[in-house]
Amino acid sequence: MLTTSPDDDSFDLLCRELSARSDQLDATSAWPGEQLDLARRHGVLRAFAPPEWGGLDWSEADQIRAFLRLSAACLATTFVLTQPLGAARRIVLCDNEPLKQEVLPRLFAGEAFATVGISHLTTSRRHLAAPSMTAREASGGFVLQGVMPWVTGGGHAEWILTGADCPDGRQILALLPTGLPGVVAGPPARLVGLSATHTGEVHLDGVELERRWILAGPAEDVLGQRDSAGTGGLSTSALAVGLADAALGFLESEATRRDGLGAAAEGLREEHRALEADLLAAASGSGRCPAEVLRSRANSLALRAAQGALTAAKGSGYVVGHPAGRWCREALFFLVWSCPRAVMSAMLCELAGLD
Repeated sequence: MLTTSPDDDSFDLLCRELSARSDQLDATSAWPGEQLDLARRHGVLRAFAPPEWGGLDWSEADQIRAFLRLSAACLATTFVLTQPLGAARRIVLCDNEPLKQEVLPRLFAGEAFATVGISHLTTSRRHLAAPSMTAREASGGFVLQGVMPWVTGGGHAEWILTGADCPDGRQILALLPTGLPGVVAGPPARLVGLSATHTGEVHLDGVELERRWILAGPAEDVLGQRDSAGTGGLSTSALAVGLADAALGFLESEATRRDGLGAAAEGLREEHRALEADLLAAASGSGRCPAEVLRSRANSLALRAAQGALTAAKGSGYVVGHPAGRWCREALFFLVWSCPRAVMSAMLCELAGLD
């Protein structure tokens, strides 16, 4: 049954199925292949595809609502899903029409998995003297050398959207087929939470990349020139708010059976409703709250809601396998995942009790 709305029966069923598997996924740290297949069979990726690529043309607000519900059900699976969607957004915006025709139909149908490895062009390792990834122009294309430090599902991907620095300071943005000689996905990092995302390094040793795989460049600040608009900047906040929703659901359930929890559950839920409304308003283009402020609020709420759930669960929540402990570990992820300096500063001030 294909989903047509983030409120239809198909989407409800998908969220229930993902939620039922979330604790086991966390316990095993296995790649969520079964979950991704469920999403494919429900046609979730079509919701994010433009009409010209067989998409359902969901509004940005509906896309954010989908992320809110999916992340409440299973954050690990939802984060993995953001990777092919992030790659697809940039591919849609590029001028390489043959590449679009070859890749996008399979991506949006869920027939192939693509991921993103561009943190070295934005935040990760930018402080180093030498670029993490270099591109040397050669006959017919480029020769890539270096490492992508944070790639989700690199060992499972058919393509990785990545970038590299040229000797003259310009950059390229490219879609890298993982089957090329010299592409080696390292073992997944052992993360505090979300290890099922199989995030780790991907090494490139003299990889010869044909020009047909180039999305943009060589150009200065290639990401800034081709930065994708829309939900990309809000999806991170949506995932944090979705996680908070799951934790609050548990806290509210406990409050119906035990005294002393109701006021905290009600206060956090009221904050959640206000934040969700502001997030959807931003996605609709009518919001007044800046994206970085939304992200700071989402980070804070996710942390406090998860800790509230753990407090309500008491000792049982501190035992491996209880969802409250998982929510606490997953909430920490938002302190390090694509966290802009302003958001980091706001979080540190809150932790320090500063205005």
